[in-house]
Amino acid sequence: MSIPTTHPFAFDPTYGMQLEQLLAIKPPEAPPGFDDFWKERYHRAIAVDPQPRLRRSKTHHPDWHVFDITYSSTSSFQIGGWLLLPREGQVRRGLVVGHGYGGRELPDFDLPVKETAVLFPCFRGLSRSARPPIPSDAAGHVLYDIGKPDRYIIGGCVDDLWIGVSTLIDLYPWLEGHIGYSGISFGGGIGALAIPFDDRIDRGHLVVPTFGQRSLWLTLPTIGSADSVQTYQKEHGSMLDNLRLFDAASAAARIKVPMLVAPALFDPAVAPPCQFAVANASPKFNEIFILDAGHFDYPGCMEQNILLNDRVRRFFEVP
Repeated sequence: MSIPTTHPFAFDPTYGMQLEQLLAIKPPEAPPGFDDFWKERYHRAIAVDPQPRLRRSKTHHPDWHVFDITYSSTSSFQIGGWLLLPREGQVRRGLVVGHGYGGRELPDFDLPVKETAVLFPCFRGLSRSARPPIPSDAAGHVLYDIGKPDRYIIGGCVDDLWIGVSTLIDLYPWLEGHIGYSGISFGGGIGALAIPFDDRIDRGHLVVPTFGQRSLWLTLPTIGSADSVQTYQKEHGSMLDNLRLFDAASAAARIKVPMLVAPALFDPAVAPPCQFAVANASPKFNEIFILDAGHFDYPGCMEQNILLNDRVRRFFEVP
């Protein structure tokens, strides 16, 4: 193991917890109305006609046909991103790929998947889906409409994922039932919230997912998006009641499809206890791949990522 022992942070990014303690973390009990809130939101989202529009991208790659794509999400929000189609083989699987809070400037051409249509949406307010007055930085974005559950930006991003699935099905109807999701950090938390309520998603891969165990997320020191929420609640009072509806660990406890979750033992941006709350919540037949660190370079990082990529390749193999 190569858990970092030196770092520039004023706090311990392991939070003093060993693997055994992290694996014992349970998801919080969901608040009343949790399931109804998300089921109603899902049914509104899948009623939207995404009206996808494609055009050849100026970006070229030897293994992929690259398209710029836009589609319409809830509230007529225009989502921008990329669609990759394989140059070899047929399109036999779909994959929606979420991004971290840094947004996305290009698709990830190194995903270890074949014969797969890969959609890279930019969640509302970020990168290709930036739109005033939504802040495009993580600290501002995570606060947008935080006191209004029906309008909170995180719920809108979950809508964008669901309608990304609708977009792939609109374009390639034979993919229904063979669409996966992969997301890291912010995108991992969005995926944990979305997957249990969308039976069109047949499997999910989450790396260092955020938004889990909100009672800890709101209190543990961090350099991530939780820091701005912690600062906000010092002026406006506790955000916990509002955010319990958006707890990724509560949602993950409802997941019924195969999952590959990669939490980290050390992470200054997403506290490991919050990540493990998500990983531990999903059914025990799922896979957990433990990283030594997240959001931080460390010795052995490349080797661990190679091993994880091999697991991802097998996890998303075409049926």
